[in-house]
Amino acid sequence: MIFVSVLMSVILYLDRYCVSTSVVYIQEDLKLSDTQVFWFNSAFFWTYALAQVPAGRLGDWLGSRGVLVLYIVSWSFFTAMIGVAEGFVMLLAMRLACGLAQAGAYPTAGSLLSRWVPLTGRGFASGLVALGGRLGAVIAPLLTAYLMVVFVPLSTSAALDEAALLDVPGLCSKLLPPGERDAQNQPAAGPHRLFYLLTGDAQWVVFQYGAFNNIARSIPWMGPGSPEKPAKFQPPPAVLGEIPVDPQDLQALLAGLNGLLNNPATFGNDELGRLNLEREAQKFLARRQRGESLAPEESIRFNRFILEALFPNEIGKLYVRGWRPVLFVYGFAGLVVAAIFWTCFRNSPAEHPRCNAAERSLIAAGRPPESDAPAAAEPFPARAILRSVSLWLSSFSQFGTNFGWVFLVTSLPGYLMKVYQVPVLEMGLMVSIPAAAGIAGMFLGGFLTDVLTRRLGVRWGRGLPMALTRFGAAAAYFSCLWIDSPWPATVAFSCVFFFVDLGTSAVWAFMQDAGGKHVGAILGWGNMWGNIGAAVANPVFAAILASKSLSHPWHTVFTVCAVTFVLTGVAGLWIDASKPIADEG
Repeated sequence: MIFVSVLMSVILYLDRYCVSTSVVYIQEDLKLSDTQVFWFNSAFFWTYALAQVPAGRLGDWLGSRGVLVLYIVSWSFFTAMIGVAEGFVMLLAMRLACGLAQAGAYPTAGSLLSRWVPLTGRGFASGLVALGGRLGAVIAPLLTAYLMVVFVPLSTSAALDEAALLDVPGLCSKLLPPGERDAQNQPAAGPHRLFYLLTGDAQWVVFQYGAFNNIARSIPWMGPGSPEKPAKFQPPPAVLGEIPVDPQDLQALLAGLNGLLNNPATFGNDELGRLNLEREAQKFLARRQRGESLAPEESIRFNRFILEALFPNEIGKLYVRGWRPVLFVYGFAGLVVAAIFWTCFRNSPAEHPRCNAAERSLIAAGRPPESDAPAAAEPFPARAILRSVSLWLSSFSQFGTNFGWVFLVTSLPGYLMKVYQVPVLEMGLMVSIPAAAGIAGMFLGGFLTDVLTRRLGVRWGRGLPMALTRFGAAAAYFSCLWIDSPWPATVAFSCVFFFVDLGTSAVWAFMQDAGGKHVGAILGWGNMWGNIGAAVANPVFAAILASKSLSHPWHTVFTVCAVTFVLTGVAGLWIDASKPIADEG
C-alpha cells in the first residue's frame, strides 16, 4: 500500500513540474508572450490552493479509493491535453484543470494510509510518500529534458522553415556586417562572417531588413512615445520594430540559411569553443576534432545547433518538436498508475480480499475500532482559525515561503536558457540539483526541530527553524546578485531549496502541536495560503521582467524573493506552537 502511494506521489510531481522544463519550448511553439508564460505557470497553483479543502473532503463523502483514482486519471488526462494545445486559452484551461485534479491527492491519500498503516508507523509512511513527491521533482527536469531529445531523433529534418525564424529583422541585424576586416583583409569573424557565405538574394534580404531595423532603432524620434516625435506623426509598423517581411524575401532568406546548413565547411572547429552547444552537438564537435567525418544528416543537424547557439532569440530550437510527445508519455504513465492503484487498494483492510485477520489486527492495534470507517466530518473551525495570531503568522509565512520558492520549480529553467543559453540536457541537470538539495533538507528538518524542541521547548523548537531557515534562503537569493554564471547560480538556488525544506518539518509540526482535533482543517488552511503565494508570485515576476525601467530585471526578481523570505523569517519568530489554536485569543 505504501509503495503504491509513493508511486502516486512520484507521478503527481512529475506531471506537476514537467511543463516547467519544457515551457521555453512551449512558448516558442505557441508564440506566447513572457506574461502569458508566467500566467500559465501561475494557473496550477490557483485551483490547487482554492480546492484543497473541498477536494480533500470529497474523499470522505464518496470513498477515498475511487475518488483518488478519479483524481489520478483526471490530472493525467489534462497533462496529456496540454500536449495538444494550439493556443494560450486551451493551455491555460488544461493547467487550471491539472491544479483542480491534484488538489485532493495528498489529503485523500493520507486518509487511505491512516486506515492501512499501524498507528506507530504512520509518520514513517507519510514521510515516504512526501519523499516520493520530492523524488518526482528531482526526476521531472532530467527525464523531461532527456525525452525531448529522444523524441527528436536524427531522422527529424533539421532544415529551417518559416516557423523557425522567430525574429527576421533581428536576425538580419546580427548577420549584417559592420564593414570591418581583420589584418589579412578577411571578413569580420563571428555571425557577420556568415553574411559572405549566403547567396546573393539572401544577402540582399539581410541588408534590406537589417539596415532598416538598425536605422529605425537608432533615431530617437522614430521610437514610440518619444517627446521629439511630431504630435500627429504615426510611424509605420517598421519604425516600431514590427517590420513586415515579404513572403518572397522570407523564402530567399530561408534558402540562404539552409545553404549554410548543407555546407559541412560553414563552421570551423576553432570558432565554436565558447558556444553553449547542445550535448548532441558537442558529441559531433568532438568527432570532428578527432578527424572523423559526419554523415550528411549529422552535419546539417550540427550546423543547425550552431545557428541556434549563435542566434538564441532569432532562430527556433530543433528540440521544440519534442515537448508534445513528452506530455503524452506522462499522461499515459498516470493512467497506468491509476490502474495499479485501483487494483491494489481498498478503502480499508476489511474490504481487501488478500488482507487476513492477523494483518487487520496488526493494523488496528492501538486505534479505536471505528477508525477503519470514514468518520463524520468535524465542523470547520472557522472561528478558531480567524482568532489565532500564530496561525495567521504561519499562513503569512507559508504564503511568503512559496512565493520565493516557486521560482525554482517554474521559472528556473527559462532563466537558465534565456540568460545563460544553457543546453536542454544540462539545464535539466541544473534544475534537478536544487530539488535534490531539498530532499536533504527535508530529511534533516525533522531532526532539527525535534532536537530544538527537547532543548528549548515547543515555543522555540518550532519557531526558530521556521525563522532561521527563511533567513538562510534570503541570503542565498541575495548572493545571486553577484553571480554571473550558471553553475554558481545553481549552487545558490540549491541553498534556497535546502533551507526551505529544512524548515518545512517545523511548519507541519506546529500545525500538529497547535491544531488539536482540527489538524486536517488547519493543515488544509495553511497549505491553501502557501499555494496562493505560489500563484501570486508568477504574475509579479512577469510584471518585473516586463518593466522597461529596470536595468537588471532578474536581479529585481531575486531581491523581491529575498525580501519576502526575510519577512517570513520575522513572522516565524512570533509563532507560538505551545498555544492551542482553539484556545488562543
